[in-house]
Amino acid sequence: MRTSSPLMHAADSHNKDEIPSSVIDAAITWAIKLQFNQPSNATREAFAQWLQSNPSHTGAWQRVQSIKQDFAAVPRGLARDALQAVEVQRKANGVDRRQALKLLMLAGVTVSAGWTMQDQLPWQRMVADASTRVGEQRTMHLDDGTVIVLNTDTAVSFDMNGAQRRIVLRRGEIMITTGGDRAFASKRSFWVDTPFGNMQAIGTRFVVRLDESRARVSVQEGAVRMHPGKGGNAAIANVGESWWLSGHAVTAADVQAFGQDGWVDGVIAGQNMRLADLLTELARYRSGRIVCDPQVADLRVSGIYHVRDTDQVLRFLFQTQPVSVTYYTRFWVKVGPEGSA
Repeated sequence: MRTSSPLMHAADSHNKDEIPSSVIDAAITWAIKLQFNQPSNATREAFAQWLQSNPSHTGAWQRVQSIKQDFAAVPRGLARDALQAVEVQRKANGVDRRQALKLLMLAGVTVSAGWTMQDQLPWQRMVADASTRVGEQRTMHLDDGTVIVLNTDTAVSFDMNGAQRRIVLRRGEIMITTGGDRAFASKRSFWVDTPFGNMQAIGTRFVVRLDESRARVSVQEGAVRMHPGKGGNAAIANVGESWWLSGHAVTAADVQAFGQDGWVDGVIAGQNMRLADLLTELARYRSGRIVCDPQVADLRVSGIYHVRDTDQVLRFLFQTQPVSVTYYTRFWVKVGPEGSA
């Protein structure tokens, strides 16, 4: 027998009460920002103003809260499966933002279910102040003079109005060039928060990139003081250095064959790179997967590869290296030995 759900009841109620879809959209967005995040005072004040500005806003907010409560007890494993299904469905079937957010609510993705922003799921973009899609890059100029470049598939939030300037990197990779903060009599400290710890910029330009269990910090100018989030000694990264920041420690990172900041200019540039490493990096800029056959993984390549046209890079590798490039679909590409398929 087919049964109904609280979400279906909510949809029926929506038709009766005639709350505009745009208001429901806004209520769901506020729920994500407030309850799956650590909202700033400015965010809370903006929400209060929105809530009080129209009676329909209050009704929409109550409806979203009731949906969330109905599914708050969904087990963690089921929530994870549902989140993955949401992303697949959204990409394959064109599920819009509002539908995806409703499905996230349905999955019971709440603090009580054990989820935090550290899970590095695509919905982090929904709570961010700024974000990029896969393959997209974006440059932002903040009021204090800071310039932030967001790399592919990145999400960040800002809190620039307090005694300290803070950037929260939720997903992906950013380059920061700190500004002079001239509007304040004394220059405020500048911090970057990650799921694994935070770091203080010391008059600097640097790159921060999130990995699955740590963050890579690479300094181009000045210095950065890094603090593990779960204890451990702080350390300072100086010009030309790269470090790993994890929850318990700060450790020096191995030198990579390609530059840490080449992506700002839209390229992967390096000498004597492993083909597997180049393809792993290139895959960040396209939807789907690039699979590298182990037989060609250690093949060495050098050059400048433009990330804005990944198919062109794959064609170039096919033409200049002893490899085959097979497109099973446009989302699944395999690079193997020459003559293979």
